[in-house]
Amino acid sequence: MPQVENAVEDGVVVGTVPGERIPVGRSGGGFAGAVGAEWAKLWSLRTPCVCLLAGALLTAVFTFYYGSIARINDKPVQPLGNAPVASVMLGQFAVIVLAMVVVTSEYGTGSIRTSLLWVPVRHRVQLAKALVAAGVAFAAGSAFSVLGMAVARVPFRGHASFEVAEAAGQTLATGLYCALVAVLTVGAAFALRTAAGTLCAVFVLISALPTVCTGLGGPFLLAVNDHLPQTSGGHFMLGADGGPYPRPVGLLILVAWTVAAHLIGRFVLRRRDA
Repeated sequence: MPQVENAVEDGVVVGTVPGERIPVGRSGGGFAGAVGAEWAKLWSLRTPCVCLLAGALLTAVFTFYYGSIARINDKPVQPLGNAPVASVMLGQFAVIVLAMVVVTSEYGTGSIRTSLLWVPVRHRVQLAKALVAAGVAFAAGSAFSVLGMAVARVPFRGHASFEVAEAAGQTLATGLYCALVAVLTVGAAFALRTAAGTLCAVFVLISALPTVCTGLGGPFLLAVNDHLPQTSGGHFMLGADGGPYPRPVGLLILVAWTVAAHLIGRFVLRRRDA
């Protein structure tokens, strides 16, 4: 009688004999199990809690300052949600570091090898990490927005308007922006695999390039700036009239950057493994 050997293909245990494939059963918890494992691993670290606390503190300080400046300089009345949207340009780095650690902490300790043994289908590991990071980032971004509006309401003193529908839209948009930035960061982390390299690359793309483009000015550089992740995300979150393109276009540009980073990370993971 020929000997049957077991192999795992896409999470299914397959018995193999010469010329035959015999399904035996499903092993492990599948994609849901991979997501659960990444969730548990994330909260076993101190860094996510520190990042969320730092993000909340940055939001509170910046939005109070933003509201105070608007009142002191007698700025025109603006939506209350503009304050937390402006603060995201700083607070997003708390989300970026959190998402980066989801990947680089395992490459730093070598435990990524264990993760890839548990989940042999490589892209599922990346997708699970991206999903967990996006979920936490969405919740954090939405919470930061609510916190920012609550804090900024006092120093604004009548220089801001508040409509429930508009505030809810900006809150959800801020959460979605943070989620997409987190997925972008996870893709960059799989491509670069070190904390220093990932943070440097994401910082240049998210913050440094917009600063350079607006600082140097000129039609071409300003057009480039309008299509960078942070700027397009800002147009999406603010939703103000008079922008270079409609609000949905800003979201599509940000999604395109996120998908590109995710695919680059997936390509590197499949080529270089752990």
